[in-house]
Amino acid sequence: MTVTPPGTVTPPANLRELFLGFLSIGARSFGGVMPWAHRVLVEERRWISREDFTSVVGLCQFLPGPNVGNASIVLGRRWFGIKGSIVAFLGFFGLPFVWVLALAALYADFASVPGVKRVVVGVAAAGAGLFIGTAIKLAKPIAHRPAALVVVAGCFIAVGVGRVSMLIVIPVAAAISYYLSKRGFL
Repeated sequence: MTVTPPGTVTPPANLRELFLGFLSIGARSFGGVMPWAHRVLVEERRWISREDFTSVVGLCQFLPGPNVGNASIVLGRRWFGIKGSIVAFLGFFGLPFVWVLALAALYADFASVPGVKRVVVGVAAAGAGLFIGTAIKLAKPIAHRPAALVVVAGCFIAVGVGRVSMLIVIPVAAAISYYLSKRGFL
């Protein structure tokens, strides 16, 4: 087995490897997909850099649909064209689709059981923790850019505090980011 030096990015070699990589993300993504996507794509398989992950997720956040689902399509296309998009998407959503159907059937029968309600609350708390941890990882590549932090803070205040619709905030933030990038601030 070849050991990849730290910091080296090596995209998947074939469609099978692409499928298995996204399958592993989907299979482990209980409590939130983003932490597992970052771990698999950046840390374990080293298919993309932290900076590239942040960029792809940023683009996919702007698009309708689930972020990492969109990322599977974008990255699959980047590496293997339309076949790669389809393979990555199917790998990512295959097992979760089956599991959600099975869990939905079970939950429908046991949702009123107090112990099940407590488990659901505990899982929600764990999911929130995973999300916060991933947000911190996503912020690291842009943390040294004050203009980027201003955009982040503005979005947080607008959506989190001011309750402004993301349909308004995202295009405005994208326009501001584009302007700042053209001026060399991002």
